[in-house]
Amino acid sequence: ELSSVHLKPHITEKETDAQAARAYVFLVHPDANVRDVASAVAHVYKVTPIRVNMVNMPRKVVRNVRTGQVGTKGGGKKAYVYLKKGDNITIT
Repeated sequence: ELSSVHLKPHITEKETDAQAARAYVFLVHPDANVRDVASAVAHVYKVTPIRVNMVNMPRKVVRNVRTGQVGTKGGGKKAYVYLKKGDNITIT
């Protein structure tokens, strides 16, 4: 289902370097699978991905330096979407 994918571009230094290899990185819903992401990218950006890789990002326990309180951050799922030569996605 396209509405459950929630494509959100993930823009960091590492992901900007990945665009040289025609790879675009999106934060997606944890329940999304490769086929869901591929069809959502095709529908939203009007390009056909040639490969989609998924990476689960673990939650991390962090401690606030000032107060000493412990909490969690992060977690989720990333999708690396590879496009053929000539296709590109404009991310703003």
